[in-house]
Amino acid sequence: MAQFSYKARRRTGEVVQGVLDVQDRSAALLQIEKLGLLPVTIEASKGSAANVKRNESPDNQPASSGLLPQALRDYFTKQRKPKLREIATYTQQLSNLLVSGMPLTVALNSMTHLESKGIPSDVSKQLKQDVMEGRSLSDSMSKQPVIFSELYINMVRAGEQSGALVEVLNRMHQHFDRFAEVQSKFVSALIYPAIVGCVGVAIIIFFMTFMLPRFLSIFKGMNVELPPATQLLVTISDIFSNPLYLMIIGMVIVAVTILFLRFRATQAGRRRIDGWKMSAPVIGKVFKLNLFGQFARTLSTLLENGVPVLTALKITEQVIPNVILKEAIARTREAVTDGKTIAQPLAGSRIFPQLMIDLLKIGEETGDVPGALRNVANTYENELTIALKVVTNLIEPAMIIMMAMGVGFLLFSVLSAMFAITANIAR
Repeated sequence: MAQFSYKARRRTGEVVQGVLDVQDRSAALLQIEKLGLLPVTIEASKGSAANVKRNESPDNQPASSGLLPQALRDYFTKQRKPKLREIATYTQQLSNLLVSGMPLTVALNSMTHLESKGIPSDVSKQLKQDVMEGRSLSDSMSKQPVIFSELYINMVRAGEQSGALVEVLNRMHQHFDRFAEVQSKFVSALIYPAIVGCVGVAIIIFFMTFMLPRFLSIFKGMNVELPPATQLLVTISDIFSNPLYLMIIGMVIVAVTILFLRFRATQAGRRRIDGWKMSAPVIGKVFKLNLFGQFARTLSTLLENGVPVLTALKITEQVIPNVILKEAIARTREAVTDGKTIAQPLAGSRIFPQLMIDLLKIGEETGDVPGALRNVANTYENELTIALKVVTNLIEPAMIIMMAMGVGFLLFSVLSAMFAITANIAR
């Protein structure tokens, strides 16, 4: 038998400590869960046989280099980041198991057998192993940053510290599910324009490569001056049928792409591009509504689950994909450190809308900042849905008009040449 000292929380949030005489760390964990407690830390007492055994375990030995270099092993075993819907489903499954009364280790063991798309069963196995060794769930998740973001880990940690892990998991499921819904609205809004664009390009390519050469062979046999539109079409056809011209066009496209990527990789470049996105006509409103809703929803969720305001602002800054908003949030965090409210520096940035500032001020006065931010998020997500419909309604006819103009130009070029030939024959 060995002695293990532990720190745990009751369901009410009260911290308790004690010492257990059990066979190993796994038995200590099971004993704590039988007492109806949520384990925080489990450590072998000094001089305990379990502590000595742990210090001599293979985990403390240098890792073998293996047959492949570490860089190659990391490349071949690289785990992709799960999608929002996948992490939402995983969180819901874990929450449902804990709600049913399962201890955490048993729930994680069940998660290894549940189908979680995008998240391998090895993730749950490793979490279970770490928790059985005495680590908290949040610390175990921090070892897998590809799967679990800083936002996720900090919210789980807040749930463990408050003794409300199940409630936090439920809120996280709703959080990620909302973001996945917004993401799917963006995708849905682009499906129809993308299909129309692909069909238009396919028609033009088919005409230029299959139909046009047959007409050109007829035109060249006639001693007739072709109309300007037909001459332009012949020039375009010659360019696309000449390998040298195609090579030059390809090199120009590659060069422009490389220059753009290098420009975007710089801080000034990203700032300029993000500014263009926000100030673009029509589509800029969609970008801004999405960013403001994402900011409000993320910060609200973090504060609602007990994450300190400075930590919540830092995590929100990491989550937001826009550099201009990142800089504004960073300045807000510095101002809050100096004792100011959140609304004051946000208003000073002149980026965030007045509605958000006013609601935040009300929330700070009433002591319900998370609730105010939640109202802001709901407002902008509803406006985003309407804006996406407007953009979609504008893009669809624009794409149809562009396709009709392209096909119409091809038909006009061919028909005007045929009319010129007919007129020449009639003379």
